[in-house]
Amino acid sequence: MAENHHNARFHAAAVCLANLALCFATFVTMPTLLNAQDREPVRYTVSFPAPQTHYAVVDADFPTGGRLSIDLFMPVWTPGSYLIREYARNVEDVRVSGEVANVLKTTKNRWRVETGGAATVRVSYRVYCREMSVRTNWVEDSFALLNGAPTFMTLVGGLARPYEVKLVLPAAWKVSVSGMEEVTGGEPHTYRASDYDELVDSPILAGNPSISRFDVDGVAHYLVTEGEGGVWDGKKSAEDLEKIVRRYKQMWGGLPYSHKFVFLNLLTEASGGLEHRNSFTVMSSRWATRTRKAYIGWVDLMAHEYFHAWNVKRMRPAELGPFDYETENPTRSLWVVEGITSYYAPLTVHRAGLSSRAEYLGTGSDTTGSLSSIINSLQATPGRMQQSAEQASFDAWIKYYRPDENSNNVTVSYYTKGAVVGWLLDAKIRRATNDAKSLDDLMRVAFQRYSGERGFTPEQFKALAAEVAGVPLTEFFRTTVENPGELDYSEALEWFGLRFHAAEQVKEVKDAPKKAWLGAETKIDNGRLLVSRVLRGSPSDTAGLSVDDEIVAIDDYRVRADQLAARLDNYRVGNRVTILVARREKLTRIDLTFGEEPGKWQLELKTDATSSQKRHLDDWLGK
Repeated sequence: MAENHHNARFHAAAVCLANLALCFATFVTMPTLLNAQDREPVRYTVSFPAPQTHYAVVDADFPTGGRLSIDLFMPVWTPGSYLIREYARNVEDVRVSGEVANVLKTTKNRWRVETGGAATVRVSYRVYCREMSVRTNWVEDSFALLNGAPTFMTLVGGLARPYEVKLVLPAAWKVSVSGMEEVTGGEPHTYRASDYDELVDSPILAGNPSISRFDVDGVAHYLVTEGEGGVWDGKKSAEDLEKIVRRYKQMWGGLPYSHKFVFLNLLTEASGGLEHRNSFTVMSSRWATRTRKAYIGWVDLMAHEYFHAWNVKRMRPAELGPFDYETENPTRSLWVVEGITSYYAPLTVHRAGLSSRAEYLGTGSDTTGSLSSIINSLQATPGRMQQSAEQASFDAWIKYYRPDENSNNVTVSYYTKGAVVGWLLDAKIRRATNDAKSLDDLMRVAFQRYSGERGFTPEQFKALAAEVAGVPLTEFFRTTVENPGELDYSEALEWFGLRFHAAEQVKEVKDAPKKAWLGAETKIDNGRLLVSRVLRGSPSDTAGLSVDDEIVAIDDYRVRADQLAARLDNYRVGNRVTILVARREKLTRIDLTFGEEPGKWQLELKTDATSSQKRHLDDWLGK
């Protein structure tokens, strides 16, 4: 592109020599006018006249370029959350200067607006904001969270121009915060984005949140917390978040931004996180600082979303930019941007000194959030034998965000499998280079090469991994990400001096009968014991037990809804029973033979680990 642009200018200069006056008018005057038109911003004013009703009112001023009509659209999805969400469904009462007749809805998310030839036209609409998630909008009497995609309609073909947002806050609200640059010297609560991508990528929180600031390399970082309620430990959370920032800066070799970074921490008793270029949003519980387990979970979530400032927001798959906001943007590389991020988050929490080695590896009694728990989650998913990590990435739009009772049998999470593959790839590179290089090096080099305009393809990332490792990795990627099936843990375990053992060792006489395993999950619904999931290959699957079957009795003895686990304690592996179920109101008897529950996958340190293995472990985790 740059070379073609240069040649075009050279040719224009040659024409100037033939007709200087005409060339000057064409080469200077016309581009100046066109650029001025391109730079004219879209301006939004967002107000909350009755926030308790959950509405935001948007007045948008659109440049028309003198056209008699303009086409507007609303995104149907938001980057980072790969599902068509139809944000236009929450838009109401679209008007032009008070006139509804001048607006025609042409598709599910597009409107045609008559301008009357005016240079600028004001379009007003209301947005219903009551979906408590990091990817949608929420407005109530005490605060508002606005995301760009579900809030701001824009010009078709006009994404490259600047955008300005002015908030008119209720009298009781004093603060607004965003990753966008705040416009100074004018009205308060006014922000500017260089283009629509930045606008969509910059959520806004308004209300009266508490704000903690820390600086790293002269760059301001703001932990903005809504809902502390006298319960949340703001001081500790900010201090520990700074440790995460500094640890990532050390790993990556610097910060990828120079202006500011905003951590939006909403304590709404919801959950989730969504990354943005200069900010991110998480939702959690205000009680999370009160227990070790919950707090480590919160720190891990923050570490995950912050890692995205490098991995996906700048170094991205080629398919994820420029964005098409009106249709799916599938990629086979979500195992990289989400899976490898899921590998680094708990690892970095440990490297930053916020978790113990036992907590990270999962060698203690509680493996929640550990590497062991990630591996165990993968191994407990029958879908790992059906779907590859790349296919899981590609099908995220139709499968991951739309799970059903059979999903666990036919799909695998690109978060979970990608995290495990990240660990195996890290070990592979370390072993091939005798710890001279690691996955850290691969991510740094990938960031240097692919954080520009074009992004990376799956083939480029795999080739770069082989380049860093100095060995061919074709077979490694074929078995770990391109095809479904079991993963080989042996090389990683051997390199780090680790092994697996059963998390729940039976403390009974050797060869004692093992407890029965049904292989089905249940739920209680209005006092009825219903089957909610059947695992593929389990005793329930083999016998023909189905989702929504009501379990009534085992061997003609009634099973109360809350007593299934206690009843199963009376049986052992190999016992044959008859289960009485009600299926669509018809009583049916099903013969079933209990099986053995699959073992837990929990890491432990080898008691006979060599000094080399211990050194490799220290190089990986830090001493």
